[in-house]
This record gives sequence, C-alpha cells and structure tokens, in this order.
Amino acid sequence: MKQVLIIGYVWVEPNSSAAGSRMLQLIETFVEYDYKVSFASPAQKGEKAMDLNKLSPLINEVEIKLNSSSFDSFIQELNPDIVLFDRFMMEEQFGWRVAENCPNAIRILDTEDLHFLRKTRHQQLKKEIKFTNEALVQSNDTKREIASILRCDLSLIISTYEMELLKNVFKIEERLLLHLPFLLDKITKEKVNEWLPFLERNHFIFIGNFFHQPNVDAVLQLKKIWKYIKKQLPSAELHVYGAYVTQQIQELHKPKENFLIKGFTLDAKKVVREARVVLAPLRFGAGIKGKLTEAMLCGTPSVTTSIGAEGMRGDLSWNGYVENNFEEFAKKAIKLFTNELIWYESQQNGVEIINKLYDSVFFKEKFLYEIKKIKEDIMKHRAQNFIGSLLQYQTLQATKYMSKWIELKNKKQE
Repeated sequence: MKQVLIIGYVWVEPNSSAAGSRMLQLIETFVEYDYKVSFASPAQKGEKAMDLNKLSPLINEVEIKLNSSSFDSFIQELNPDIVLFDRFMMEEQFGWRVAENCPNAIRILDTEDLHFLRKTRHQQLKKEIKFTNEALVQSNDTKREIASILRCDLSLIISTYEMELLKNVFKIEERLLLHLPFLLDKITKEKVNEWLPFLERNHFIFIGNFFHQPNVDAVLQLKKIWKYIKKQLPSAELHVYGAYVTQQIQELHKPKENFLIKGFTLDAKKVVREARVVLAPLRFGAGIKGKLTEAMLCGTPSVTTSIGAEGMRGDLSWNGYVENNFEEFAKKAIKLFTNELIWYESQQNGVEIINKLYDSVFFKEKFLYEIKKIKEDIMKHRAQNFIGSLLQYQTLQATKYMSKWIELKNKKQE
C-alpha cells in the first residue's frame, strides 16, 4: 500500500485553528486516494488534539523526537512514498534525515501560509512602517522559508497572492509550487435552504485561535471599532470565540458594553451559523483566513480588511465588505447588520466564492496529479532544480552535524 508520512509541527486540532482544519483536509485526501497515513510530531499533545487513529484504520499517529537518530530507524522501516512537512520548521529539522534515509520519497512542504510574510508585516506594523517587498527580501525568516521551499520537490501554497509573490518577487519556478487552498465541498441549494434567515440571526461574531497574533491584534482593534457600532446599535452584541484565550483578551470582556468574550467552542460552525455578521479587522497576516471561508460556508456575511480578504476571492465580489479605515469599517458593519437586501446579496457572493474557488474535487485531483507527475521521473524533476540540490547539500553539511552534536550532548546529560 502507498505510504505517506506527515511530520506535524503540532498535533491536529481542527476545532482550534484553520491550520488544524487544513491538515485534516490533507489527511482525508490521502486516505480517500488509498494512502496509508502516518502522522508524526515531536510536539506535546494537548487536550484539544484530535485522535486521528479513530478517523480511519489507514491512519496511525506516532511520537517522534527532535535531534534523535531514532527517527532514522523509524523512517527506514516505514519507507514512505511521500513525506509531507507541516511548515518549514519541520523541513529544517527532519528534511535532511528524510533525504538521507529515504532519498526516493517525494518531499512536500505544506506552508500553511508564508510565515515570513506574516512576521514581516507584523514587524513593520509595530514600527509603523509601510510594508514593502524590500523588507521581505532582507528578512532572515524569508531566507529560511524560501530555502525550505527550494529543497522540497513541491510546496503547497494556500493563496493566489502568495503564489504570485513567490513567482514574481522570489523567482521560484512554478513547477515547484502548487496553489492548494482549503478543500471545501460546494454549497448546494439544499444547504442554503437550511441556513437561518436574516431575521432569525443575532449578534456580531469574531472567531479565532489566540495563539495566533493577528487574531489578538484584531480583537484589540474590535474594541475600538465597537464603540462606533454600539452607539448606533445599542442592543447589538459582539461575541468573541476562540481557543487559548489570553489574559489580555479576557480582560476585554465587558457585559455592560455587550462586548462578550465567549472563549473556546466545540462547534464553531453552529455559533457562526447563528450570527448575523462576522467581523475580522485583521491588520497583518498571511495565507487565507479560515474564519472567513467558514463564514461563507455558514451563510454569514463578513466585514474584513484587504489583508483579511487577500488571495481569497479572485475577481469575485466579497460576501460583505472589505474596508481598512476603521470608522468606515464600523459603518459598513452596521449597514450589513441592518440591511436585509444587502445581507442576502452578500451571502450569495460567499456561495459563489466557495463554489468557484475552493472546489475540493478539482483541487484534490490536481494535487494527486502533481504527485504522480513528479513520481514518474523524480530524478529529472530534481535535476532541473540545481539551487535546491545545492541548498540540500549545504543543509546536510551544516544542520546534520549540529543535530548530531545536540543528540550526543543530550545523551551525556542523561
């Protein structure tokens, strides 16, 4: 049976983050195409992690260690056809071991989003400096992640914006990249008919994992925006949901102002389906936003920023409004919350975006076709990527011996 090894940065938590949902989609895709999946991670398993073993007999969870030759024995015995790295940090840690012990395995990097893009935007925002591509090029984080992309046979890129950035600014060859957004089922007319109508919905809502800094910043901005909304809609409420609520966020809980920190919910879709409008004033970030595709899947219009909507809609109309000025943001939120006609038009825009740009059937077939194409002549594929081979060689010389030194040091301390 075909084998795929996924090396996870964290264990899969689909109820906590978009990254968790994305990883689950990839696992389910491999299982659908009759791959046996081993999901391995060096991370500590949290209470919100999903038990993948219960999902399918084709899935197995394995704990692995950083800087340990035990991984070499494990992967030699497994002998996978494909190794997928969950974010570039895992490729840095384990990529050289995979290349050394399973040289014929296809190495795939799932970027989730471009970390260097999100991090540089955050740094520029804190310095109150306008974001530029020049700042990206100068970043050490950029060099690390681009190097990881070049070392792999294929990298999965989640947004169209990031695809264009990698091709046009960093001159990455397109054959090393695959645009693979969230893999979502089409929204049928039957599904639309099940949605709660405008008049039966209440509240504004924000939802997001608070380990993720863009979400923390967005709720802090919402606190400022809310005063404008509350003035015009005194009975309206804002419900803030998300895993791993920080003390800073919890302190924003103000029932008298109808600004309510609800925290983690096991059923995110339920609370989004019952809300009238999603608010997401994101000032930095990367990739595509799970909270916004989830809003579309639940028939809930949204107001977000250009960062929030980036790379998500092609040339289609947004399912609500895209606004960067926060006073205007508040006005658009009020308009969407109170105007039934605009609300239904926005809802339909969301249906069109999901059905045209996130069709799981199309993208799954595209993904498996790319894997098949690479596997047919992997040596030729790699021969055309000399820079990647050079970086792989340099990594073997540097990272390998650093890792072995750490392993030896750890053994002496035991």
